[in-house]
Amino acid sequence: MKTRYILSILIISLLAACSMDYDPLDTYSDVTEGVSEDSVQVVFEDKADVLAHRQTLLNLYKNSQEHWYLDMLLLAESHSDNAYAGSPGAETTPFEVNSIEGSNTNLRRDWNSHMGNIAQANRLISFIDDVNDPALTDAEKLQYKAEAKILRAMIYFDMVRIWGNVPLVTTVAGDITSETIDDVYPAYFPPQTDALTIYQQIEADLLEGLQYAPDNDAQDKTQFSKSVARALLAKVYAEKPLRDYDKVIQYADELAADGYELVDDYSDLFGVILTDPNSPPSQENKAIDAKARNTKETIYEAQYFPGNTNWATWMYGRPLNDWTFYFTWAKWITPSRDLIKAFQSEVGDKRYAETVVFYSCGWNIYYPADNYAFMYKCRSAYNSTIKMRYADILLLKAEALIGKGDYSGAAQIINQTRQRAGLNNLPASASASEEAITEAYLKERRLELAMEGQRWFDLVRLEKVEEVMNAVYAKDEGRPAQVYPFTSLSYILPVPQGIIDQNPNLVQNPGY
Repeated sequence: MKTRYILSILIISLLAACSMDYDPLDTYSDVTEGVSEDSVQVVFEDKADVLAHRQTLLNLYKNSQEHWYLDMLLLAESHSDNAYAGSPGAETTPFEVNSIEGSNTNLRRDWNSHMGNIAQANRLISFIDDVNDPALTDAEKLQYKAEAKILRAMIYFDMVRIWGNVPLVTTVAGDITSETIDDVYPAYFPPQTDALTIYQQIEADLLEGLQYAPDNDAQDKTQFSKSVARALLAKVYAEKPLRDYDKVIQYADELAADGYELVDDYSDLFGVILTDPNSPPSQENKAIDAKARNTKETIYEAQYFPGNTNWATWMYGRPLNDWTFYFTWAKWITPSRDLIKAFQSEVGDKRYAETVVFYSCGWNIYYPADNYAFMYKCRSAYNSTIKMRYADILLLKAEALIGKGDYSGAAQIINQTRQRAGLNNLPASASASEEAITEAYLKERRLELAMEGQRWFDLVRLEKVEEVMNAVYAKDEGRPAQVYPFTSLSYILPVPQGIIDQNPNLVQNPGY
C-alpha cells in the first residue's frame, strides 16, 4: 500500500465532523470495501453493490427530512410573509426578523447535509463505469448514472438558490499520497464556483437525465424519472441566470404530455384517511393512512406508510395519527396573519382549510392559546412530503407567458388552479397590464403553494423581496420587529461561518 500523509487522516477526521463536501464513508480509505493488493480502488464490486447504493440515493429525500423539508420550509415560508418562525430560538427567529448570520446552526446543517448528499451521488456517477459484472448492462449503467445526475442537479438547484456561489464538486476526492498530494489536496477544500456555472452544470446533468432516466411511472413518484428532469428544467429556465421562457413553456407542455394534470380534489394531495367516526372515543377521527399517493399531479414525493412513518409532522402541529404526541411545545412554521388574510380575501377558497388549521394549545406566542394557527399540509405521519407537483410547473408556464407579454394566456392558466379551488375566474382587469397580471400571479402561487417551500424563492426570482418583505412587518401585527431591512444582498443567505473556518478557499457572501 502507498504511504499516506498524516494530513489525510486530519482531513478525514475533520470532514467526518462537518461533512463539508462529501461523506467520508463514501471515499477511498482502508476501511471501505474493495481495496485490492495493488491499491486499485474497487468502490462497487458488483451489480448488487450498485443497486444498494442506488437505493440509498432514492431514499435520500425520504430519510433526510431536516434539510430537505423542515429547514426548507423555515427558509422559504418563515423567511417570507407566509409564516412566523413558530418556535422562537436562535436557530429559527432570525429567519422571521431578517437577522440571519453565518453562525446559524440550521444553515450549517443544511450546507453539510446537501454537500454530503452530492458526494453520495458523485460516488455512483464516478465509479459505476468501473464495475466489471456481466449482470450490470451498459443500459443500466447509463440509467443509474442519469438518475444520480438528476439527484445532483436537484440538490445543487436548492443550494445555488440559497447561497449563490457554492463549491462545484462533481468527482470523488482520492487518498492523499506522496504522488497525489498536489492534485488531490485542493479537492478537499474546493473554492466557490460562480452561480452561472452551477446553473450550467445543473442544466447539463438534467439534459443527460432526459436521455437515459426512466419514463414517468404513474404508480411510483419516488423515482428520478425523465419527468423529474423536465420539471427541474422548467424551474431552472425560470431563474435569471439561464432564463428562457420558451423552454419553461416547452418543459411544462412535455410534462402534460407525460400525463400530468391537476387532481380534481385539492385535498387528495394532503388529506388523510380517518377512522370511522363511530369508533371508540380513543380512536375517533384518527388518521390511519394518507388519502392518496402517486396522484396525477405529483412529480416527485417521499412516501411514508404505517410502520415507516415521517417524523416531520409533529414539528408543525397535531399529528392526526396520534393526537397528543409531542404536542407540549411550540411548533415550527406557524401560518402568518398576512397569509390568512390573503386566503380570506378569496371567499370560498378550498385551499385555505387544507393549508391552515386552528387548535387549542398550551402556548400563546403568536395567537391566543384557545385558537392557534398551525401548518396543515403535513398533518399525519403517513403524509407524503411533496418536492414537486404539476401545479407549480403549470403556474411557472403562466409566469413565462407574462414574460412574453401574453397576459390573457397567463390568466387562463391561473384560472385553472382558481377553478379547482372553488373560485371565480380572474376579472378582465387582472390581465390588463403586466403589473396587474403579475400581482394576480404572485397571489395565486402564494395561495396554491403555501407551506410547500416556494414563497421566498418566488419573491427572489421576481425581485419582489424588498417590496413585499419590508412592508409586511407594519401590517402583520403578529410578526416580531424587523431587525434589518431587506435589500438586494438579502437574496442569498450567508455561508456558514464554521464551514469557512474549515475551508480557507471559501468567502462570505456580501452583506454578512
